[in-house]
Amino acid sequence: MSGHSKWSTIKRKKGALDAKRAKLFTRVLKEINVAVKDGGPDPEANPRLRLAIANAKGVNMPKDNVARAISKASDKDSESYQEVTYEGYAPGGIAIFVEATTDNLNRTVANVRAIFNKTGGSLGTNGSLEFLFDRKGVFTLEQAVLEGKDRDEFEMELIDGGAEEVEDQEDTIVIYTSFEDFGNMQRKLEELAIEAKSAELQRIPNSTNELDVDAGKKVLNIVERFEEDDDVNQVFHNLELTDELQAALEAE
Repeated sequence: MSGHSKWSTIKRKKGALDAKRAKLFTRVLKEINVAVKDGGPDPEANPRLRLAIANAKGVNMPKDNVARAISKASDKDSESYQEVTYEGYAPGGIAIFVEATTDNLNRTVANVRAIFNKTGGSLGTNGSLEFLFDRKGVFTLEQAVLEGKDRDEFEMELIDGGAEEVEDQEDTIVIYTSFEDFGNMQRKLEELAIEAKSAELQRIPNSTNELDVDAGKKVLNIVERFEEDDDVNQVFHNLELTDELQAALEAE
């Protein structure tokens, strides 16, 4: 099955590894909080919490941290987070879709608006760009899950679980599903006793726009500024990563 690599979210190098790890931990802790508030502290009865715990393992979060996060979120007086999205355009007409989890909406929207304004972009109204992206389930597995398995049979099992695309990368297998089949794939992997390294919903652009190298680098710098905000979980865009742009990024 062909891959979606050219559509994948662009991830730039982001400073020190410990800072990146702290950002991942913060994101997962928020996922746990929202999951517990939404469906309770028992992962057996709460699929969303099971997913959050699996993602915590995927970023090597210690079990004690996970247990404390679940306990803290179970306290009715503990802080609650809201999941919000923001849409807008970067210079060059590149669509930007920001997903955030926040305990202070005023702070988050002010920060997002400031980044758009300071970089020559514009914040749009919610729903104005949603048609440009397809929401897909993206599951990342270690290549080691194939040990002792027939590749074709394994892929047929994944298709049975809703896989639309299966992409081999260096040491991982990436599975793409429709938004509607996200839960089906979760159940299929549980049935196969396979623990995903990560599982999340991403917004894949229907088409991409190409810019010259300098303009493309400026857009990716804007994406990076959004990603560095503590409230922001993910940033999606429809910039085409041309060979020239990739080469320029690798040369930095």
